[in-house]
Parts: sequence; C-alpha cells; structure tokens
Amino acid sequence: MIRRRFPWLSYLVVVIGAVLTVVPFLDMVMTSFKGAGEAGTLPYRFLPEAFDLSNYRAAMDQLDLPVLFRNSVVATAVITGSVLLTSSLAGYALAKLRFPGRNLIFRLVLSTMMFPPFLFFIPHFLILVHWPLAGGNDLFGRGGAGLTVSIAALALPFLVNGFGIFLMRQFMVSIPDEVLEAARIDGAGEFAVWWRIVVPQTRPVVLTLALLTFVHAWNEYIWALLISTANPDVMTLPVGIQFLQDYVDPTRTMPIVMAGLVLSVLPVLIPFLLLQKYYIRGVMLSGLK
Repeated sequence: MIRRRFPWLSYLVVVIGAVLTVVPFLDMVMTSFKGAGEAGTLPYRFLPEAFDLSNYRAAMDQLDLPVLFRNSVVATAVITGSVLLTSSLAGYALAKLRFPGRNLIFRLVLSTMMFPPFLFFIPHFLILVHWPLAGGNDLFGRGGAGLTVSIAALALPFLVNGFGIFLMRQFMVSIPDEVLEAARIDGAGEFAVWWRIVVPQTRPVVLTLALLTFVHAWNEYIWALLISTANPDVMTLPVGIQFLQDYVDPTRTMPIVMAGLVLSVLPVLIPFLLLQKYYIRGVMLSGLK
C-alpha cells in the first residue's frame, strides 16, 4: 500500500543504500592518491589536491607483491576448486540419492553453518601442527611444525563448505527426477548423471558459489595471519597489507595502506563485475532471500 502511494520512496531507499555502499569504496580510492599530510586532516577533503601515484610505488616497494599474490592466488584457487567439487557432489547425493541417514547428514551440514569459522581455528592449527610425517614430524606427529610451515595450511581448513553444500542441494532438488531416471535407464552411471546432466544445469549457482568462495578465500585474514606467524614465506596479500601500518613516514601511512587495499580489491572486483548477472540469477534460482 505504501509502495503504491509513494513509489518514489522505494527509489529513495535504493539510492541511499547505493550511496552508503559506494562512498566508502570511492573514499578508499581517493585516499590512495593523496599526498603526505592530506589524509585525516580537518576540514575533510574527499578529493586529493593532486593525484599522486607514489603511494602505489611505495606500497609495491614495501611489499613483496609477487610472493604475496602467488600465495593468495594458489590458496584461493585450491579452496574455490575444492569447494565447488565437494559441494556439487555432496549436494547431488543429498538431493537425488536415497540412502539411510541422508536427512541426518543434511542436518549436520546445516549445523556447521551455525558456528563462527574462527571457533575452529585452534583445533585446525593443532591438527596441522601434529600432522604425521610433515614438517619434521615423526609418524605420531611429534618433533616438528607439521603442515603449518607449508602453503597447504592456508587452504586445508576451507576445502569443504557447509553453505556450499546447502546451496547446491537446494538448487538440485528442483531438477526433475524423471530426467535422471531416463539417463539411468539408458545405462548412465551416477557419475555420468551428475557430470553430464546435473552439472550443466547448475551453472548459475556454481558461478554464484565460486564468486562467494573466491571473495571469502581472497580476503581471509585471521587464519592467514596465524599461519604466517609460523612461516612468513606463506604470507598472503591481506596480511602483507596490514604490515604497511608500520611504514616509516606516519604522514603517508594511510594513503599507502589505501593504495595496498586498492591493489588487493581489484582481483575481487573484476570477477564480480563480470559475473554479477550469474550471481543474481544463481541466488534467485536457489530460493534464497
């Protein structure tokens, strides 16, 4: 009723929400071009006096960008690929296969979404520390650092995602069983049914899950910081940017940090802009509000 009488109110809410979302990002970009002493001064200036690219050069000089990007890309690619594979297979099993305990398993998967991820960081770290025959450990996981000193530690705790399984399962439930039964009658095995029939139909939700997983894995900070304390060589880009806070010139600290943040955001922003239509379609088809 209110929407019909005041249609402009809906547009006003959308515009306000867009401004509140976009302005902080634009402020970050503008601050990255500010010179020494411009950031944090009063009265506040949104635009820099002169667009200064030296902040980006300083950020690159302070950070070992090739190594940081390599670690971030490797960890993000492994996590995203694993989540897509395991979520698709588990979602198919929970949606289309009949076996004892299926509903119980699905409830257990849902229960994993109720706990904050950092709650499991200490158990994960202890498991990696005592990983047998790795990092100087013996067969019983004693004597060394385990997998905490390897780049694999960045990805191992995130290879399976409960939300991904839930998202894929909710989408696959809508696929007609008759289509799958026809394939089975023609002699297709379960793997062939999943790969040739189910996977092509789940492309929108797969791209949605890939984008969400990519963004989360790329921006992961707490776990990456914990692993970096054991081996600085596996430091990722978000952790490295935090170290820009120790820049020697305090008048340039904030612009250089913002320049580093812009560099870290671009690999996330570009895929999102290219895949946003699939993201919106995947969310709508999955029945999420």
